[in-house]
Order: sequence, then C-alpha cells, then structure tokens
Amino acid sequence: MDALWTILVNWLHGLGLHLDSGAVGEVGAQVGAGVGAAASQLDMASLLALAAALGWASGFRLYAVVFIVGIAGWIGWIPLPEGLQVLQHPALLAASGALLFVEFFADKIPGLDSLWDMVNSVIRIPAGAALAAGALGADGATMAVVGALLGGSLAATAQAAKTTTRAAINTSPEPFSNVVMSLVEDGLVVGIVWLASNHPLVFAGVAVIAVLLMWFITWTLFRFLRAVFRRMQSFFSTAAA
Repeated sequence: MDALWTILVNWLHGLGLHLDSGAVGEVGAQVGAGVGAAASQLDMASLLALAAALGWASGFRLYAVVFIVGIAGWIGWIPLPEGLQVLQHPALLAASGALLFVEFFADKIPGLDSLWDMVNSVIRIPAGAALAAGALGADGATMAVVGALLGGSLAATAQAAKTTTRAAINTSPEPFSNVVMSLVEDGLVVGIVWLASNHPLVFAGVAVIAVLLMWFITWTLFRFLRAVFRRMQSFFSTAAA
C-alpha cells in the first residue's frame, strides 16, 4: 500500500501538483485502517458468499477474478479478509492485469479459446480452491479446508460448463458466437463478484440455481459432443474404406 501511495505522489508531482508527504502518509494510513476495520466486520454469510464467488468465477476467468478483487480491495470497494489482502500487492496486480489482457483476446478466437482453456484448466481449479480458502482461513484450518472444498468444487463446475460450451460452439464455423460467449463470461465474472459482495444472501440463491443449470448444460453438451465425434469417426472411416 505504501509503495502505491509513493507512486501516486510522484505521478502527481510530475504533473506539477505537490502534496505534503506527511498529509499523504496520514491519508494512506486512514485508508488502510478503514479497509482493515471493514474487513474485520465481515460476517460469516459474507465470507461464505465471497469464497463461493471466488471459486465459481475462477472457473471462468481466473486472472479477471484476481485482478478485479485485488484492485477493488486496494481502492476500498470490497473489504478483503486477511487471507486475500495479498491480492492488493502491486506486483500481483500487474501480473494478473497482464494475464487478463492476454486472456481477454485469446478467449475470443475460435480454436485458440479451447486451447487456452485446456492449458489454464490446470491452474483454475486449484487457484479457485486457494482463493476460497484464503477468504475463510482466518477462522481456522477447518474453515480453510471448507473454503478449499467449496471453491474447488465450484471452480470445477464452472470450468466443465465453460469447456463443453466452448467446444460445442466451435463446431460452428462462424466466429461471432465465440466473441459473444466470451463477452458474456466477462460480464458474468463482474456480476458474480459484485452480487456476492453486496447481496450475499441473494447470491446464495442464484449460485444454487446456476450450479444446477451448469450441471445440466455440461451433461447435455457432453452428450452432444460425443454424438458429433461419433459421426466424424464414422465419416472418416467410410471415406477411408
């Protein structure tokens, strides 16, 4: 936090705006104290909603989750528990922001989006579990394990729904559906984090319905893709004969 304040002050000095360093330090301390106080007032319902949101959204856009939550926590829009305050670190914000920039475009190119999903599926589920564990870990090791199981399960559910949906969309030659679906996922991540932070009980109801819907979509599209692969296999076998 202090390093970011120093960068901000130096930037303002470059513009010709000179602030008293003592006053800036006092403001920074007040902001940090305010965020810390707010984080300490999070009840269990809010923490559970935040943990579930981090796991769920990580299955769609891990880097967007890390960047959005980190920048929102640094600004003070979302009070972060102690286990998640590392997301506010400037180095982590820069790294997640750069990866978010790459993913934003890679996820909208047919074929490349599925390849990107395959590569990142290795990290999305354990990262979702780790983020959820960080949200609940302050209350002890037991709650950290509960958070990891919750976050990992939701991340896996979202990842499966996303992968099967994208694979089904890629059976169509036109590229517009990929772009539209990618933009929907971008907005969904922001909506998940916002709803969990502001209306945790409403988020709980929406999450239950969404998980059931994702299971149904995954199963339906899996059967569809299996039928497509069988037709392709039959076609190539006939052509070879």
